[in-house]
Amino acid sequence: MPASYRKLIPRSLLVVKPSSLGDIVHALQVVQNVARHFPECRITWVARDRFAPLVEAAPFVHEVIHFRRKLGLRGILEVMRTLRARNFDVVWDMQGLLRSALMSLAAKSPRKWGRNDAREGAAAFFRKVNPPESDGPHHAIPVLQEFARTLGVVDEIMVPLELRRGPVFPWKRFFEGDPSRQFVIFTDSRGAEKEWRKFSQLTRLIMDRIPNSRVAWCAGKPDAPDFPVDDERFLNLTGCPFDEMIELARQPSIFIGNDSGPMHLSAAVGNRVLAIFGPTSPERFGPWPPESPRTASIVAPEGLLINLTPEAVFARVEELVSLHHEL
Repeated sequence: MPASYRKLIPRSLLVVKPSSLGDIVHALQVVQNVARHFPECRITWVARDRFAPLVEAAPFVHEVIHFRRKLGLRGILEVMRTLRARNFDVVWDMQGLLRSALMSLAAKSPRKWGRNDAREGAAAFFRKVNPPESDGPHHAIPVLQEFARTLGVVDEIMVPLELRRGPVFPWKRFFEGDPSRQFVIFTDSRGAEKEWRKFSQLTRLIMDRIPNSRVAWCAGKPDAPDFPVDDERFLNLTGCPFDEMIELARQPSIFIGNDSGPMHLSAAVGNRVLAIFGPTSPERFGPWPPESPRTASIVAPEGLLINLTPEAVFARVEELVSLHHEL
């Protein structure tokens, strides 16, 4: 442990990590390890209101302060007013932006840590955690694990991420049966350049070649296959509300999708995951843990998703199906 870190038994911890979905999932995995070491520590988390229900589902988080981002500066000031009256043993700014730095500054604490790679001047306000010891590029998990090391916690990330049971939706009945024959496909991503456009062809291959398979599509925006589908074997939840998207990502299944927050959530809760990459790197943004047989990434030739064929993706899907019963 670096000399700048001092082992501490914290009674209270404030985590400032408002967004985004994938980043919050990674931070939850790190904080879960910390909570196991310090079960008496009260953990408070600042999360954007859109993502707050996911953080509230974590049994090791005791309080979630909602950041209403759409209010702009007023939303930041709301959180600062709430935190100004609080005392914490430790504060972690795991976001590394000016707004998260302002929130962290408002809280009273003798120990405030910020990201080594913070932006917008946020690094000037706190002691910076060390960068990972290995050469980059670094995945988000090792970067955030440095916060845990400030408390002497050096354990590897444990899977699965523990979450309380979420709401039960009518489509739950669609997934009765063998999870190795059930597929959740997330068809979009935060950036158009990261979206593979051949999920219709892949869905047809799964239905034609994997007996008794069922496929559910999910996305923020509406979409649909370009061929007739059997309603008994296909479920279209694209365009569904965010809470349904979260539950679908948690559903036991084989998850297939672009570089996205739901992909990281599905991997964190222990599902088999195939992540599709084009211009971004799976070394930095792939499912965790990267060496696990239940997580896989496929990279488009030359980084261009248009060059990635449905057949190549389906071959990796078959590997995950065959591994299902071996794990």
